[in-house]
Amino acid sequence: MTDEPSRAFLSGLKPYFEKAPLASLFLGMSSGFPYAMIAATLTTRLAQSGIDKKSVTAFTLAFLVYNLKFLWAWIIDGVRLPVLGRLGQRVSWMIVAGLLVIAAVANLAIVDPAASLWWTGVAAVLVAVAGSTYDIVIDAYRIELLEPRQLGPGSGMTQYGWRIGSQLAAATALVMAARIGWTGAYLLCTVFALPAMLTAILIGEPPRHRDPVGRRGIGEALASITGPFVEFFSRQGAALVLAFILLHKIGDTLANLTFRLLFDSLGYTNDEIAVYDVGTGFWAYLIGIFIGGFLYARLGMKRSVLLSLWLMAVSNLSFAGLAASGHSNLAMAGAMTFENVASGIGGVTVTAYFSALCDLRFTASQYALISAAASVVGRLLTGTTAGALIETMGYVNFYLLTTVIALPGILLFWLMLRAGLVDQSIGSAGKQPSEGGANTPT
Repeated sequence: MTDEPSRAFLSGLKPYFEKAPLASLFLGMSSGFPYAMIAATLTTRLAQSGIDKKSVTAFTLAFLVYNLKFLWAWIIDGVRLPVLGRLGQRVSWMIVAGLLVIAAVANLAIVDPAASLWWTGVAAVLVAVAGSTYDIVIDAYRIELLEPRQLGPGSGMTQYGWRIGSQLAAATALVMAARIGWTGAYLLCTVFALPAMLTAILIGEPPRHRDPVGRRGIGEALASITGPFVEFFSRQGAALVLAFILLHKIGDTLANLTFRLLFDSLGYTNDEIAVYDVGTGFWAYLIGIFIGGFLYARLGMKRSVLLSLWLMAVSNLSFAGLAASGHSNLAMAGAMTFENVASGIGGVTVTAYFSALCDLRFTASQYALISAAASVVGRLLTGTTAGALIETMGYVNFYLLTTVIALPGILLFWLMLRAGLVDQSIGSAGKQPSEGGANTPT
């Protein structure tokens, strides 16, 4: 009896060390890298170049490209590349998208924000285009590689990888920029595009991948574009599910895309940010992912998602506390610990739910739509209003506002639970065949 908790603990860890979840770790590393290059890292670079707050926050509009990726995701599903296509649909696109990311980040490295803010913006958009395309391939590869029972641990490992890639890239850029300049720092960070490419080459095509159809007519081509959306919106309660996807992350996005402005206003140095934000946040996020996997296994998908939504909303209050306390390394470490633990928990539970929503016939297209919709409102609000709101109401009230804004998403998910729409919304990616041949949610 005394060994039973230990056996249960080890049994819970075992799925994380299977091939598919381990592969998800390396896929996540490359997925997080382009985001870091145009998120907090670019915010710091622009702030240190003397760019005003409104212009800095306007750069977050580059992230809207990620919210448009569903428009070309069907290409990743159905267009076979010449020559490289022999390696497989997902593998060939992984290589091409990875090379595009390397080229785009190298281009951003050589522009000077102080000399041309316009060209810096263009370079940031190009990174977003390449990074979002890489995300389409990575997400499709991950979902098709994981079995339904592995979606929880696979999502956890993806989040581990995403945070490792984004945080290491951000820390490397910050530390090396102070020593060799921003150009050299960005060029050095391009190596983070390699893990996903190498993983796909070594493992090969995912077993659940649907091969693209050959040459088609105009009608079939149009059907391949509209089919993923028609299938999703034909499900019961699809509009309510989409509303939740759109609203659930607004407050979290507003907070996360502006906290580097807060750090700069409070006078933190690059080294302090690297240690107390990137360093402390990195380990806190890893702990949060572990807790998220545990909660997902013990509470199930529905209750664990609802709990994580509450934690992510309340965590924004930590930034209000930091803004009120002023320059304090301890306060920064505490705020980033709370924020990243909550984000880690949500990263596992919410990502697993969103992955399970996909129909395996349209993996790339549907997950592109879901992941794009998940942050579009928050990114749009950040780019158009966040800087002005901060200047008008101050940081403390701004972060209190982000907490309140998170509440509608929580209410919506609770209503979905009451109506049974969470179970009904699950697609074939989240179901496994029963003995009778029917599909049942995992």
